[in-house]
Parts: sequence; C-alpha cells; structure tokens
Amino acid sequence: MNQNSTTVCVTGAAGYLASWVVKHLLEAGHTVHGTVRDKGRADKVKHLTEMATSYPDRLKFFEADLLKEGSFKDAIAGCTHVIHTASPFLLQGIKDGENQLIKPALEGTRNVLNAVNETPSVQRVVLTSSVVAMWIDNTEKSHYPQEIFDETAWNSNGSLDYQPYSYSKTVAEKEAWKMVEAQDRWDLVVINPGFVLGPSLSTRMDGATMQFMKQLADGTLSMGAPEFFFATVDVRDVSYAHLLAAFKPEAEGRHLTAGEVMTLPEMGRMLKEDFARYPLPTRQLPKWLFTLMAPVFGMSRENARRNIGISLKIDNSKSQSLGVSYRPIKETLVDQLNQMLEAGLVPKK
Repeated sequence: MNQNSTTVCVTGAAGYLASWVVKHLLEAGHTVHGTVRDKGRADKVKHLTEMATSYPDRLKFFEADLLKEGSFKDAIAGCTHVIHTASPFLLQGIKDGENQLIKPALEGTRNVLNAVNETPSVQRVVLTSSVVAMWIDNTEKSHYPQEIFDETAWNSNGSLDYQPYSYSKTVAEKEAWKMVEAQDRWDLVVINPGFVLGPSLSTRMDGATMQFMKQLADGTLSMGAPEFFFATVDVRDVSYAHLLAAFKPEAEGRHLTAGEVMTLPEMGRMLKEDFARYPLPTRQLPKWLFTLMAPVFGMSRENARRNIGISLKIDNSKSQSLGVSYRPIKETLVDQLNQMLEAGLVPKK
C-alpha cells in the first residue's frame, strides 16, 4: 500500500464503517476531509472531534447532503482519493423506500461523482457497495457455477417493493460504473461487504448493526432464531479493505468482502461461551414459525421463504488477493458486545 501522505475525502464520515476508515487513514499518515450532514450535531460527531484532537490539522469537516447538488465540491477539492461510504442503511421501519433509500443512494452517488468529475486532483474513487448488490436471495445461487457467489453476481430480484435497501445498493453501484466509464481520468474500485459487525467507535444506537447486536443480547430472540445464513465481516477488516482499494495501484473492479458464513443460532452459541448469563438465541426456530413472525422483525414473509434454511457459499479470493485478511467472527462478536456493555448500550448482567 502506498503510504505517502495524501488528502482523502470520506463521505458520511460519522458513520459506523466510515469512522473506522477515517481512523485508519489518519493512523497511516493521510489528511482526511470528512463529510457530515450537520457539524453542529455533537451527538453524531463527538467521536470524530475527539479523534481530530489526536491528529491536529489532519481531520477537517465539511457539511454535505446526498440530495444537494454541489454540496460535496468543497470537501473533494484538493483530494487525490474519494471514499464514498455515505448511503442510508435501513432494514426496518421503511415507509417510503423511494425517498428513504433509493433517492439518497442513487442521487448521492451522482452528486459525489459529479464533484469528482469537476476536481482534477482526484485519481481514484472507492465506493462502498454491498453483497446485497450481488444477491439478496440465497436461491439465486443456482445461476452461478457450483452455486458459489463471487464478483460476477448481480442482484436481479430487488425492487422498490421487494428488498428496497438491496435495490438501492444495486442501482447506486450500477450508476457509479456507468459514470466512471463516461470519462478516463479517475478509476473506480468497489468494496462489497457482507453483514458488517464489530465494535463501534461511537455510542450511537441508530445503526442497523448496533440494533442487531442489542436484539441478540437483550432477549428479543431468546425463543430462538431462524436458520438465516449471513456472509459476515468485521468492520475493521472492511475498513482496511477500503485503504487497500484506495492505494494499491493494481486494485480494480468489485471485491466481495466477507469472511465466514454464519447463521443467527451459530452466532448466539458463539457468544454464549463468553456471555452465559445473557438470553442469547441458541436454538433454531422452525422455518414455518419464523416466516409467520417475519414482519415483526422487519423481514417480509417472501424474503423469509426465499432464504431461511437455504445455505450460502461465497468466493472471497479476490479480496484476499488484494491483501484483506479476515479475523474469526467470534472475535468480532465478542469485541462488539464488550464495547456495547462498556458503553452502557446493553445492560450488564
């Protein structure tokens, strides 16, 4: 990785993953232009302002809005690299998929890349996409050799009405590839993370990952959990993947960035070894029962039918060739729950 000091713009810098990207960039000696929606929201940016005191004059904040054309121009000015992580991540409580998910993801990508097109110093853009831009139903595996998902896979089932979050990631990534092909100055590298887990640098609880861990530990799923297979990855490993994608000259294309495939009961049993007193889900619920209950947990019954009990295989060899290594998921889960306990986000028992 090229460790020469450069200036990098990170969009959505206060976010769960982006905060780790900012931290790792600063530790590597780079200057960071971090975009946030509102610099005055201390509850959102407190962890970043604390980080900035450790790196004087190397972390600068810029206000920008995904839906406001031109708002990323100042943040990107003078940068050689842009890491675009900003995009809504909502799995529950979606009432208006078009305005909550599709427009911010798609128009935000256009606005960021239009600003890149106007900034001659930018050489490379790294886009945070997702494995859900590759697949959303495990049944789609039959379309691929040996039923294994890799970088050739594209989500073909998502829509505004079915899995709108997955659809938003798909249309945003496709728009990015369309825009990079329309010019020849900067290049694009895409990171497609699995379900990102692990400790947060903030104490915010408005993210899907933190809510997920809270539900594992607080008894919400104490009756058991469905056999739903996740391609999981540690937030710290994904963050490092973004740095490799930004600074390795040979990096190109998409990168399926996930380590172990796990089910919810397997995660519960792993955590139970270290947190025996917590009502973690260790039993497997019958598919029919969870399918009936699915809407309570923010999942459609159709999604439950297409995925519960359907195994998942992935090929992450391209990300490993880039230099990404994956820590054991048990370490990830234990670190995250410990961080939440220490921060008082989950009651200690």
